[in-house]
Amino acid sequence: MRTFVFLSIFMVFTFNLFGSGKTNSTPLMGNRFLTFNAIIRVNQIEVARDKNVGEDERSLHTPEVVTKFREAIVRGFPGARITWAFSWLALHDTTANYRKIREIVVDYQKKYGDEITFIPGAYFANAYNPIEQVNRDLHDGLAKVSELVGNGYRPQSVVAGFLSAKNQEFLAQNEGIHVCQGNIWSQYAIDNQDGDGAVSYPYYPSKEHFCKPAQGKADFVDCVNLDGWTVDFLAGRREGFADGFNSRMGVGPIETLSKYGLEIGLKEMLHTAAIHFDKGFELNGFAWVTNCWEVSLPIDVAGLTMWLSEIKKRWPKVKFITQGEFGLIWRDHYQSNDFNYRFQETGSGIGGSDADKEIRWFMNKDFRLATLRYISSTNQEMVIDFTRYDLPAREPAEMTRKWSLLGQINQKQTRAQDKPVPLNQLPSEMKDIIEKHYPELFRAE
Repeated sequence: MRTFVFLSIFMVFTFNLFGSGKTNSTPLMGNRFLTFNAIIRVNQIEVARDKNVGEDERSLHTPEVVTKFREAIVRGFPGARITWAFSWLALHDTTANYRKIREIVVDYQKKYGDEITFIPGAYFANAYNPIEQVNRDLHDGLAKVSELVGNGYRPQSVVAGFLSAKNQEFLAQNEGIHVCQGNIWSQYAIDNQDGDGAVSYPYYPSKEHFCKPAQGKADFVDCVNLDGWTVDFLAGRREGFADGFNSRMGVGPIETLSKYGLEIGLKEMLHTAAIHFDKGFELNGFAWVTNCWEVSLPIDVAGLTMWLSEIKKRWPKVKFITQGEFGLIWRDHYQSNDFNYRFQETGSGIGGSDADKEIRWFMNKDFRLATLRYISSTNQEMVIDFTRYDLPAREPAEMTRKWSLLGQINQKQTRAQDKPVPLNQLPSEMKDIIEKHYPELFRAE
C-alpha cells in the first residue's frame, strides 16, 4: 500500500512538473531557436486510415535513407534534437523496411533526445475527416507512439500541418499535449488545404478558429499553435504560384534546393533565416526558425548539412531543440496572447523575394498588419494585409480545403477589397485600432 501511495504521489508530481510546460530552464527571451520536423509516411497524402491520395512512397523510405538523413543533421549541427513525425501507416506498416526504420528512430530518441510523435492525415486531416475522427486518430496514433518508444514515453507536441481549434483543444484537455504544429502560415492555393490568416510565431488559438489568437479566457485553447516552416515574407504574400513564383519559398528544400540548386537555394534559405535571427531578434527579443522535411524527398541532404553548418557559424548560440521543447519554453513565458511580434525584410532577389521591396509585419492578439514599399521610391507605404482578430470567426462545418481566415485586407489579393491602400487612407475604424498599438506609424506619415 505504501508503495502504491508513493508511486501515485510521484506520478502526480511528475505530471505537474512535465505537464505544466516547465520542462526546460532555457528562457525564451534573449535566445534564437531552430526547430526541425522530419516526416515519415507510407503514402504521399494519407487522408484517412484506409484512404490515400497521391503516390505510394514505400520505395523511398529505407533504413539507409533515414540513417543518411540523421547523419546529415549531426554533421551540420552536432547536438541538435529534432522531431520525427510518423503517419498512421508508417506507425503500422509491417514490412521489413518500416519495422527497421521505427527501430532506428527510437534509437535516435534515446541517443540524441529526439522527439517522436504522430502526424494525422499527412498535413490535411480536417480537409478529409470530421472532427471526431481526427480526435480518434490523434488518440490512437499517440498511443501507438508511446507503445513504440516504450518506458512511458509521451511526446510533447504533435505535427499536423493544419489542425482545427477543436482538435487542438482535444489535445490539450484529453491528451495532455500543449504544443501543436497546427498552421502553415500564409498557405493558400498550394497543396490540398488553405490556411492563410494566422500569426507566424506561436500563439494560443481561439476556440472559434485555429488561425485566430484567443481573445480571453472564454475562447482560450491551451495549446501553443506553431507554424509549419518559415517562409520568406515577400514570397509568402502571393497567391499560390502567382507571377510564376512559389509563395512557400523560404527555408523549405522543395522551393529552394530543388528549384534553384545548391548555391542559390542555400542563399535563399539563409536569407530567410536571417530575417528572424538578425532583424527579427532585434525587434522581438527572441527569434525562431522552423523547417519541415519529408524524408522521402529526392533532394541531396548535403544541402541540409551546409544550411545547418552555416547557421551554426553565423549564429553560434542558436538553440536547436525539438518542436515540443520550444513550444513549452514559449508557453512558460506567455500565459496568454500578450505578444507583439514585428518583422522587417528586404528581398533577396531570388524568386518572389523582390529585392526592390521592403515588407513589414505587425502581429498581436487583436490584429495582424502588413505594409509594403518600394525601397528606392518616394511612394507611400501600402497596407497589403489587415486582419482583425477581435471579430467573431468560424471554422468550416464541412470537410473542405478552405480554412483561411481572410480579414479586411488580405495579402494574397484574391478579392476586390484586398487592393493595397496607403496607411493614412484606411477607414477611420481601422486606423483607430492600429494607432492604439502602433501610434508611431501615423507620426511617420
